[in-house]
Amino acid sequence: MRKPQRGYARQDRVKEQIMRELAELTRTGLKDPRAGFITINEVEVTRDYSHATVYYTVLDDKTRDVTAEALEHARGHLRSELAKRIKLFKIPELHFKYDDSLERGMSISSLIEQVVAEKPVED
Repeated sequence: MRKPQRGYARQDRVKEQIMRELAELTRTGLKDPRAGFITINEVEVTRDYSHATVYYTVLDDKTRDVTAEALEHARGHLRSELAKRIKLFKIPELHFKYDDSLERGMSISSLIEQVVAEKPVED
């Protein structure tokens, strides 16, 4: 029988801390001019903390590919900066993925609005 969890699990606390620190690092510590305005949406960490998938979005969709290149180029630097800020036995390898869930949500919402607008009003 498992004990009931009190508060957050350690893994949740670690991924939230990584998310906060990466958001700060991409805002202030990324000197690459190719990187646009980056928003960190979510971080998923493996159970052994060896890998972290970072989901991000950019303000301007035109800079999406260039920002992906800039993040891949800065991956080692960001990891070493995380190591200075977070005390973990092992700092995870960072993997960046563009988060298109907001775009999908907006397109689904517009489709629903179209259907509602086309539906005849029944009295």
